[in-house]
Amino acid sequence: MSAAYAIPEMLPQLRTDLLNVLIVDDERAIRDGCREVAEQMGFNTWTAENATVAYRCLESHGIDIVVLDMKLPGASGQEVLQTVRQRRPETLVIVVTAYATVPSAVNAMKAGAFEYLTKPFHLEELRLLLQRAGREVKLAAESRNLRELVKSQTGSGILVGRSPEMEKLNRIVHKVAHSNHPVLILGESGTGKELVARQIHFSGPHRDKPFIPVDCGSLVPTLIESELFGYVKRAFTGAMRAKEGLLQLAEGGTVFLDEIGELPFDLQAKLLRALQEKEIRPVGGTKRVPIKVRIVAATNRDLEEAVRQGTFRKDLYFRLNVVNLRIPPLRERRSDIPVLAGHFLERMRQASGVERSFSDEALKLMMSYDWPGNVRELENCVDRIGALTSGPVVHVADLPTQLQSFSQRHHGGLSAQESVVSIAEMERQAIYRALDKTGGDKLQAAKLLGIGKTTLYRKLKEYGQSESGGEL
Repeated sequence: MSAAYAIPEMLPQLRTDLLNVLIVDDERAIRDGCREVAEQMGFNTWTAENATVAYRCLESHGIDIVVLDMKLPGASGQEVLQTVRQRRPETLVIVVTAYATVPSAVNAMKAGAFEYLTKPFHLEELRLLLQRAGREVKLAAESRNLRELVKSQTGSGILVGRSPEMEKLNRIVHKVAHSNHPVLILGESGTGKELVARQIHFSGPHRDKPFIPVDCGSLVPTLIESELFGYVKRAFTGAMRAKEGLLQLAEGGTVFLDEIGELPFDLQAKLLRALQEKEIRPVGGTKRVPIKVRIVAATNRDLEEAVRQGTFRKDLYFRLNVVNLRIPPLRERRSDIPVLAGHFLERMRQASGVERSFSDEALKLMMSYDWPGNVRELENCVDRIGALTSGPVVHVADLPTQLQSFSQRHHGGLSAQESVVSIAEMERQAIYRALDKTGGDKLQAAKLLGIGKTTLYRKLKEYGQSESGGEL
């Protein structure tokens, strides 16, 4: 994986999963030094001594990061920067300039450069910038892919998620949507059982018919019967007129019985009879009314255990359990967490016009958290972020309290296996963490550490001499 430019026989050896870096400088020693650093970091690397070679390489190899000297023979670095921004706007450019021409670097930053280095620079400075740029490129690519995935899934008739569990669920939903069999959806609270029920209904041939949700756990027992079956005039005190039940109003459509496990035992028998006979008798009435409706039920309870305990009818359980769908909790499909979070961010962007993305650290924390409230809790988390966060990037500090408390409990201290490090090593790690936190801004990093900028530069020079072998 050498840096030699455009040698065809070497291309098959290149790692397609690695980022591509182009070093553009007319001094061979600098090109070779920068190339060595980039290759040690795991980049595919090319070099170019002038703008012409740089342009050919840019077009041929899908360059992700350019390290560009502002003083080149022929075309100026400023012209090369503009060309790169026009041809590949997603490519990040790190400009290199002499100390006496720092204003040109500032102009380059205004023109879209990612960051700049002033000659002479330490190899460790380049290493830090390449590290930052690599993270930015990967994060931007993930954000683009996520937006495309969200756009392709929004309104396309599939549930959001790309884990094997969700792919299997989508396949089953597509199949059962075109039948009229009862469906029983099982899953913890917040997993999206009603969303699956709606997907079954609106993906099927009766999507233009009513979809009526009924929460069996929130209605008092005396009201559930009249809601489901309706009642005749004067059936009870206050019944001044007849009312059709939901099983009748949903003619040709779907009634979603959420928390079916909470349905009173005596009403279970009446529901079973209605499903078997395909007719209902309104409360207080004597005539039976035919119904044509599909039942989709859901519960977070173990209905088999409820049958054994005698709190749920065995015959109704078998009638409802013709097709059984289980929605896995979020902790069992962690790969869907960034997809769902991106979906909720995209929905907020469409509503507010504000585009946001998650930092790597925030996503790692979100994927390690168990989400006891499942998708509903994740959605509320993102809604809170939208209400309280103003910046374009969501960091760990922007996440809700329960996630930060989880992070402190599980990642807040040294484990028993961690070895004791020297004070000098702790100091070095603190400096690098501060630089990473401030995006490489040395002045802000020095303020964060409580030291002078001169001290910070001296420390970085010490690390550069000991670790990277000198300066360029």
